Amino acid sequence: MVTLKTQSFKENPGRCRMAAVNMSDLHEEGKNAINAPLLPSATDIHPEDTLLEENAERIMLDPSSRENLKFKDLLKVLIDWINSELEEERIIVKDLEEDCYDGQVLQKLFEKLSGRKLNVAEVTQSEIGQKQKLQTVLESVNELLRPHGWTIEWSVDSIHSKNLVAIVYLLVALAMHFQAPIRLPEHVSAQVVVVKKREGILQTAVVTKELTSTTEMMLGRFERDAFDTLLDHAPDKLNVVKTSLITFVNKHLNKLNLEVTELESQFADGVYLILLMGLLEDYFVPLYNFFLTPESFEQKVHNVAFAFELMQDGGLKKPKARPEDVVNLNLKSTLRVLYNLFTNYKNTE
Repeated sequence: MVTLKTQSFKENPGRCRMAAVNMSDLHEEGKNAINAPLLPSATDIHPEDTLLEENAERIMLDPSSRENLKFKDLLKVLIDWINSELEEERIIVKDLEEDCYDGQVLQKLFEKLSGRKLNVAEVTQSEIGQKQKLQTVLESVNELLRPHGWTIEWSVDSIHSKNLVAIVYLLVALAMHFQAPIRLPEHVSAQVVVVKKREGILQTAVVTKELTSTTEMMLGRFERDAFDTLLDHAPDKLNVVKTSLITFVNKHLNKLNLEVTELESQFADGVYLILLMGLLEDYFVPLYNFFLTPESFEQKVHNVAFAFELMQDGGLKKPKARPEDVVNLNLKSTLRVLYNLFTNYKNTE
């Protein structure tokens, strides 16, 4: 049997000290309650945010943006792209925050895309080692991208602290620069909560970050050519160019009793491009190599990508356009592909 013995404050002076501590805690809770209206109700402020030093700040993704369908779609596209690029490395990314923060995946991805080998340790477990690797990787990335006008929206600390917006900014920049064979969702933005400490008080602000723009703008960031000038400044001459290209392709497709009247739509499934390459290079393309009547977006992309491979086999440079953009009826992309054929095969009978 346990007997409980009560004690007065005089009998136990330690309890007086405990009461004082409790009063201090109560005062702190009251202070926090006064400051609470400054914090967005939908945002979870982590305990470490309250430990910010004076004038320091922390940036977090707003939970509402994390649940945005377009944002989720962008994350999936980027994850699938990374896994496709690093398939030979047997690297599988499931979560961008958890899998990219230590620099290992970013190192392998940059090396694959750029063809450059970075002088970094293969495996780093310590925080210092991870940040050193990130430093080397990001210096190489920034050195490559900055001359092309990119605003650097990432840093060693932001990536290592698993700032998802910074990670996405970096991956989108790499995908655009290296013209990845993916279609980034348009007009994706995210709201971030910026938490700062001023005079001991946490202050917050919600800022909208634009992660992607239109496909046309994203493609045009690094590529301005005669077709940009034509469509921007001399649209009246566009029909002349289209007529010349239609005449060229029909000269060859007519041999198969095929005829083109609309460039952007009739080449979108890749079938005419494949048949045209066979005619120009004088060979038969086996039907099992492509979809003669493609139904899905993926099948059409397969066809256009296969046509691009045939072009490269014929000695042409890799088309600047992406298969996805031809399939999506992007006129400039289709014109670029056909004009490239025209300049190389215009004298072919």
